[in-house]
Amino acid sequence: MTAREKWGTRIGLVLAMAGNAVGLGNFLRFPVQAAQNGGGAFMIPYFVALLLLGIPLMWVEWAMGRYGGKYGHGSIPGMFDEMWKNRMAKYLGAVGLMITAVILIYYTYIESWTLGFSFFSLTKSYFGDNTFETMRGFLASYQGVGEGHFDSVLPAYVFMCLTLIANLFVLYKGISRGIERLALIAMPALVIFAIILLIRVVTLGAPDPVAHPDWNVSSGFAFLWNPDFTKLSQAGIWLAAAGQTFFTLSVGLGCIQAYSSYVGDRDDIALGGLTTASTNEAVEVVFGGSIAIPVAVAFFGIMATQEIAQRGAFDLGFVSLPIIFTKIPLGQFFGFIWFLLLFFAGITSSVALATPVMAFLQDEFGLSRAKATALVGSVVFLALHLVVFFLGHGFLDEMDYWAGTFGLAAFALVEVIIFAWIFGMNKGWEEITRGARIKIPKIFYFVIKYVTPLYLLFIIGNWLVRDAVAVLLMDSVAKADLPYRWGARLLMLALLAAFILGVWHVWRKRDPRKREKGIA
Repeated sequence: MTAREKWGTRIGLVLAMAGNAVGLGNFLRFPVQAAQNGGGAFMIPYFVALLLLGIPLMWVEWAMGRYGGKYGHGSIPGMFDEMWKNRMAKYLGAVGLMITAVILIYYTYIESWTLGFSFFSLTKSYFGDNTFETMRGFLASYQGVGEGHFDSVLPAYVFMCLTLIANLFVLYKGISRGIERLALIAMPALVIFAIILLIRVVTLGAPDPVAHPDWNVSSGFAFLWNPDFTKLSQAGIWLAAAGQTFFTLSVGLGCIQAYSSYVGDRDDIALGGLTTASTNEAVEVVFGGSIAIPVAVAFFGIMATQEIAQRGAFDLGFVSLPIIFTKIPLGQFFGFIWFLLLFFAGITSSVALATPVMAFLQDEFGLSRAKATALVGSVVFLALHLVVFFLGHGFLDEMDYWAGTFGLAAFALVEVIIFAWIFGMNKGWEEITRGARIKIPKIFYFVIKYVTPLYLLFIIGNWLVRDAVAVLLMDSVAKADLPYRWGARLLMLALLAAFILGVWHVWRKRDPRKREKGIA
């Protein structure tokens, strides 16, 4: 068996892991969740979930990845097969690969919007569209789901192609020459851009102190950091905080395992996992929350900011903030910086989403990196057409709920059960702490085994009770959109079938004696 790739430097690994975690959710989803759930009241359960859910899952996935890498596996099917000697283990892993592939498809399209809007900022394409109605029309016409500035979806299609090409170029270059180099450039640039924007927000003051003296940046920060403790009795806030913590760290995707499968057997994954989680949280809280919310409060007030948040992440990031850029000096520059920041956050995550599938094709099928890149690129390109042209019929929403919401939590629960209960927490703890330069408190042994699974059951149970049946039956979906929704489900089932067939083909020919020697 040919030698697997390795990370070139420790800092490159950490930045790549952080880039995987730091994504569009840090700058778009987090501010929306905080605004929807009471600002400061949201932050307390958010940090509780980080300690009991986020960091433990981060350690679990680093350990699973390094363990699987010893046996030549960079994807979940092989890792599950090594940790659980059951014929169904590898097929459960195929479900995880399908979830990651589905998210990669629509995430790439959303990522391309940020590249497009960075160009539109420089060219002032949306300047003058300074009302919510006209800016929403600009976004809708760009997406091809409404009338406005654009006559067709062609501009979105072009930026989608450019984004996909950029992703495939990085993947083709490999781990150290592609993903690591991207992280070494994109992550520092992202932080620099975020600092520039944060300084501009802090120095903004009150845009209209006479008519709206309470509309200012200070009120925005107060809203975010002054908790209303009476709201902590609301279960919905705890559920939202747990969900955000879970999503922001990109756990349940197989990306962390894929990246950590390329580390050495004695490398420190305890510190690596903690550093990854800490970096992601710093970016999300310090920059993600401190840019979007305070500036929105300064221009629209707290009540309007919460109403904007109710409409979702796209209204905050692609409607409200562009309006603000049209109202401030050098707005085109700050708009360009904002959307380019989002693009860097997006591409570091999208290449991570592609890595488990790439590793599966290379490690299990023996494909070269070039062939694996071509195959992944072809499938994503074809599937993207469905997302682009059927966006207005809920195609993306259907994929996002079952793969990017419910599927992630359910698969993370499977992961932690296999790791802590089937593989065994004693062996799992040994894997986490081997080579560690920090001493992990033993309490996390019990957190991983008991608390984290219960936390995930809490999230999944609430989703099942509140949403799953209605979403499954598509009660609120218009009849005209039903064929497209079912089309999205059929696409997901087709991908799952493809991965299961691939797993079956590989393991049918695998020599069990080689697996026992650790060279499978």
